[in-house]
Amino acid sequence: MEKHLIALDLDGTLLSDQKTISERNKQAIQKARDAGHVVCIATGRPHRASIDYYHEMELDTPMVNFNGALIHHPLNHNWDSIHSPMSIRTAREIIHTCHEVGVRNILAEVRDEVYLDQYDQEILDIFHTTDTPITIGGIKNHLKEDPTSILIHPNVEQVKHIRDHLDEKHATMIEHRKWGAPWHVIEIVRAGLNKAVGLNKIAHYYHIPEERIIAFGDEDNDLEMLEYAGIGVAMDNALSELKDVSNEVTSSNEQDGVAVFLEQYLNLN
Repeated sequence: MEKHLIALDLDGTLLSDQKTISERNKQAIQKARDAGHVVCIATGRPHRASIDYYHEMELDTPMVNFNGALIHHPLNHNWDSIHSPMSIRTAREIIHTCHEVGVRNILAEVRDEVYLDQYDQEILDIFHTTDTPITIGGIKNHLKEDPTSILIHPNVEQVKHIRDHLDEKHATMIEHRKWGAPWHVIEIVRAGLNKAVGLNKIAHYYHIPEERIIAFGDEDNDLEMLEYAGIGVAMDNALSELKDVSNEVTSSNEQDGVAVFLEQYLNLN
């Protein structure tokens, strides 16, 4: 079988609800690699929150982080990385709006540096690792560089108002997505960025055509990637809109859906 590029979203796709990679998924990924296929991670997570999974699978490929705002190779610093932050001016306007509305919190990231507007242990537990530079408090004063991404943590009833405002005021400058329950976080990156942008760069690097790209996902930030891939695979737990644009639907993330599809499609024994 000709070489395929396999792109894996993490949360809700490769990872179980407990944020672990099942043994069956690991074995299927290793068998696919042994058969000559290329496996990469394409996630909305920053580098620091995905690199452990990268090493767990013993990958040696480029990685897409921040939904395409960072495309890089963790093991090859000479690789042609692309970092595409939004402008600090746009970021400050968004932060100002969030303060006017009174959201619960705002988090900005500049690659792996974190700026958190208000102390929140739950958010710190999710985003902070021991070697992560983090600044807490007064985000509008401390953020001085173009951020890779901004995360807004609103109250649930504020989500639609904020997203409508972002469309009205900043549509040409940013892309925004919403996380699923229970967080309802709004994630913002520079306009024109998505996982398909990163996947296209990696596919060109390995000279793999679109028809031999297999992409797995479950949320709306996977939409462009699944549309771009020749074989877009939605998880059974995916949003209905994602299933509508995908070529295939596999089992859920809790039922080893990645392995189930790869074993059958690639004839892995």
